[in-house]
Amino acid sequence: MTRLPVDPLFALRSRVEKAVASALGSEYAGIDPVIHRSAHADYQADVALGVAKRLGRKPRDVAAAIVAALTFDSAVVGAEVSGPGFINLTLGPDFVAEALGRMAADANLAVVAAETPDRVVLDYSSPNVAKEMHVGHLRSTIIGDALARVLEFQGHTVLRQNHIGDWGTPFGMLIEHLLEARAAGAEASAQELTGFYRTARAKFDSDPDFAERARRRVVLLQSGDEETLGLWRTLVDASVAYFTALYQRLGVSLLPEHVAGESLYNPELPKVVEDLRALGLARDSEGAVCVFPPGFTGREGEPVPFIVRKQDGGYGYATTDLAALRYRLATLRATRIIVCVGAPQSQHLAMLFAVGRLAGWVPEGMRLEHVAFGSVLGADKKMLKSREGDAISLASLVDEAVVRAGKVVAEKSPELPEAERAAIAQAVGVGAIKYADLSNDRVKDYIFDWNRMLSFDGNTAPYLMYAHARCRSILRKAGGDEAALAPVRLHLETQEEKALALELLTFGSVIEKTVDTLQPHRLCLYLYGLATSFSGFFEKCPVIKAAEPTRSSRLGLCLLTARVLDRGLALLGIEAPHQM
Repeated sequence: MTRLPVDPLFALRSRVEKAVASALGSEYAGIDPVIHRSAHADYQADVALGVAKRLGRKPRDVAAAIVAALTFDSAVVGAEVSGPGFINLTLGPDFVAEALGRMAADANLAVVAAETPDRVVLDYSSPNVAKEMHVGHLRSTIIGDALARVLEFQGHTVLRQNHIGDWGTPFGMLIEHLLEARAAGAEASAQELTGFYRTARAKFDSDPDFAERARRRVVLLQSGDEETLGLWRTLVDASVAYFTALYQRLGVSLLPEHVAGESLYNPELPKVVEDLRALGLARDSEGAVCVFPPGFTGREGEPVPFIVRKQDGGYGYATTDLAALRYRLATLRATRIIVCVGAPQSQHLAMLFAVGRLAGWVPEGMRLEHVAFGSVLGADKKMLKSREGDAISLASLVDEAVVRAGKVVAEKSPELPEAERAAIAQAVGVGAIKYADLSNDRVKDYIFDWNRMLSFDGNTAPYLMYAHARCRSILRKAGGDEAALAPVRLHLETQEEKALALELLTFGSVIEKTVDTLQPHRLCLYLYGLATSFSGFFEKCPVIKAAEPTRSSRLGLCLLTARVLDRGLALLGIEAPHQM
């Protein structure tokens, strides 16, 4: 990626790399110095410790040689050896001010677009037809949507794929139950999907006649019977309408046109098996047809099969996912594929990708990525469930979040009109759920805690929202024209102003790192650091009462902070109210 030197890390890394090569020799020209923000200086470079052992020299001596080879100008104005061999670096105020000016003048906050944009197929959410979405769908939906937004912000084309479960044997019993419900004058509705499924399941298990009709209905469905397909479509349409309404409440960007369910790939399943056989990859094994990709073994060292046709002649998830992979490559022309699904599916996806590569369907070097994540736990550190022991529906989770947020907002801002408090409560409630999920390292489980996630202190959505609202409040009180503030040259007079400025300037690097690692918690951690730096600035640096040019400069810092917080939260799918 080509970057402009708006982010200080760009200038510092280049400068330190040259100094290392000059001081230690050309063989160290490719070393990647670790540079990070420091409490003791603007930035700290950790490079001497890593090479001193190889050189047989003391780390502080190596660090001193690197410092002696550094060049200084308006960008880097100072460097000194610190501790066991770290290098403390000081940036020039003019360099920081100029970089802030470029950032403030740019609609995308100086985040440079990817040099070679990808066509990214992003598979996430994936609920089942005729079943209510529950807390088990939360992480895929929230994490996937945040990644879609960040990838698009960096300039990639994102093709959202909601791989819903809309095909298979359960639809025989669901269609038969739908017919019985219609005969009784009832109809399936989005709100009754879970009950509808449970009733159909109970009938299937207890009524042999119903079960037999359901099995015959599956045959009709799979053979393309028009009446049966029409009934199936009724169930799918009702479910998609329900999913879409819930996505809107959650601020998730999935739309009906992003639905690409299992049924889409059903006609291709025999061809997938046939092609794998022709390639010599699939073979008969214990009555099934399997692929045995190298490197996958069981506890006893036996090869693990990837079953592409079951013993009864049917097809499972493996075949459907292979057909989906081919579709995404050939029809959607993906250059990067990301599947956002829980960690328990790691082996399945690893085998899926391995088979795709063995078959020659995946271009050399193309990224096929599994965005794995842990589980949402209750206070007892077990899977989060309702008091009755059932999975908590997402709709009820959102309802409770908004009610709880409403009480918090009413206590904090009782003077606001009721309608405005209600809108803020909606934003805070939904934002709290999403941020609590995204701010955790996605590969780990986390404990769902209402009190923590709705707190206005700590690394929470309300804390970030309040920092943003505080910025906007200052700007309103100043009566300033935001458009006029943007081009103001910033004067950084205090340590708090400089700390805030340096946090702002790392936004582009954080976006790049989030895209590279597919870890939204990196963006969350950055936004929390930015809000914390703004809090320190707010406490120590008067804005409205300051004399010019300090007043305009600090208003410019407030505006830029508000823009970054607003954009950063939006990339997480979280609304940032202007008033709280």
